[in-house]
Amino acid sequence: MINKISPTISQALANVQDGATVLIGGFGTAGIPIELIDGLIAQGARELTVVNNNAGNGDTGLAALLKTGRVRKIICSFPRQADSFVFDDLYRNGKIELELVPQGNLTERLRAAGAGVGAFFTPTGFGTELAKNTDGSPKETRRINGKDYVLEYPIQGDLALIKAEAGDRWGNLTYRKAARNFGPVMAAAAKFTVATVHHIAELGELDPEAIVTPGIYVSKIVKIDHVATQAGGFKSA
Repeated sequence: MINKISPTISQALANVQDGATVLIGGFGTAGIPIELIDGLIAQGARELTVVNNNAGNGDTGLAALLKTGRVRKIICSFPRQADSFVFDDLYRNGKIELELVPQGNLTERLRAAGAGVGAFFTPTGFGTELAKNTDGSPKETRRINGKDYVLEYPIQGDLALIKAEAGDRWGNLTYRKAARNFGPVMAAAAKFTVATVHHIAELGELDPEAIVTPGIYVSKIVKIDHVATQAGGFKSA
């Protein structure tokens, strides 16, 4: 019998290795899997590469993970904002590496990993600093039908941490509105995906037409309590 329900977050994350590439869902604070991030902190893996849209808000969630000093590199599209002081301090002091990726490219690089696409050409970033590799060398470019493109490669994760609304024991997932954001593409792009859910449904309870992430992309699900999402991206008064 297939049963992907894990009784605890610690059990779901027990095998995370040092040096892992961790895809973390969320757009700002919407859909951020805080409970899973806290579990990863407790688990203790080091030298991580983290992929997220942002680089943390305030001092909780992703920012708390960065503050431990166990993240070697972050790949994101929007690292700096009014409350990104944890990342700002680490970056200014040379304690974390940043790979800046335009948001659309970030999504497509994740989608490409899940779809088995070897690489793709995009016009986004051509002629800018973003058309360079992290070592400063130029990325491959090509002119196609009179338009210039940059070659980008997939981002494959060892682990994805995502927040869903409901799931069943087969791992099928539904999401709540904007909390969906990067969850589906990250689940498909990772070798091992852990999702939190607020409701564990019986098999057949979830409308097949409403399932966004099929269970084939999900390794473990953990039930958590409903907690109000806190706003982020601004300074406290």
